[in-house]
Amino acid sequence: MARSSEAGARAEPVVAPVAAVGLRQRGASPRAAFWEVRDVHLRGVDVVILVACALAALALVGPARWAPGSTRSAIHFTVFALGPLVLRTLEATFPKQRLVAFAASFWLLPVLGLGHEMLAPLVTAVTPVLRDAQLAALELRMFGAYASVALGQWTPAWLTELLMLCYYGHFLWPLVLAAVLYFTRRREAFDEYLLALSLLFAFNYFCYALVPAIGPRYFLFNDFPEPLQGLWLTPFLDSVMRTPPFAKDCFPSGHTGTTLVVLVYAFRFERRLFRVMLLPGIGLIVATLVGRFHYATDLLCAVPLVLVVLGLARCWSLAAARYEAGVRTVPMGSAYAPASWSARR
Repeated sequence: MARSSEAGARAEPVVAPVAAVGLRQRGASPRAAFWEVRDVHLRGVDVVILVACALAALALVGPARWAPGSTRSAIHFTVFALGPLVLRTLEATFPKQRLVAFAASFWLLPVLGLGHEMLAPLVTAVTPVLRDAQLAALELRMFGAYASVALGQWTPAWLTELLMLCYYGHFLWPLVLAAVLYFTRRREAFDEYLLALSLLFAFNYFCYALVPAIGPRYFLFNDFPEPLQGLWLTPFLDSVMRTPPFAKDCFPSGHTGTTLVVLVYAFRFERRLFRVMLLPGIGLIVATLVGRFHYATDLLCAVPLVLVVLGLARCWSLAAARYEAGVRTVPMGSAYAPASWSARR
């Protein structure tokens, strides 16, 4: 009878969760349900947020602690790093709460928005001097002229206005594609897309720290014959982009990189959105020069960064899919018993 019980115990299936931490308390009371941690899945985007923000926080309380505002930024990055752990745990504990699942899936949004404002102390500590002189000189050597100055002389006021409106699509198109993929329940596409975005911004913010620059609108101010001219909204749209607390964010062009990533994933997974945003997306990239936000070198260097990010995200996604497909229900004996012992039985 005892041997029969042992065989039954050995026959119980074991399923290994993908990137999950599991702890089940069988027979626990409903009051203890909150403390059960089961199948807490960290997606690729969660891992990137956790690692990148934790490293930033450690740097700000360590070698970069002398920079003004480092303590405040360290607290923010610590909260950003803990967010995926807390939200994914709540998602696993309360699987029927859609709002919790939504917050866990879109945690990247507040991290990107608020994280950009918290970069100043980290960038100051890593590279205290601006690199505009080098970027401007490289642009002049490559093209024989400053792209923003040359384009400004040939762009009519109505086109400048249109391009400035396109420029603010940077805040719209990534969210639109994420919402479409999420609410149409294309989970694998959604996960890979957010992973690519998180990798892009992590590398982009790292480059800001290595090569801080304020852009042509400030550094080449004397080369422009007049302020940026449009029809009605251009002065306002231009002034809004001068208010953020962190402005050393030129190299490489995050607007260009983000637009290219969104276009690629829209082409792969949502062709209708791709057709809608193609022309505004091209206008957004051109606006980075006409609006005097970036050097041409910023745009060029964004392209290889995007290619690297797309490759990493695709490889990660394929590896995760293969791993998940390889998870099978196996007998306990085959998982833990020596092969020779199983053969004798």
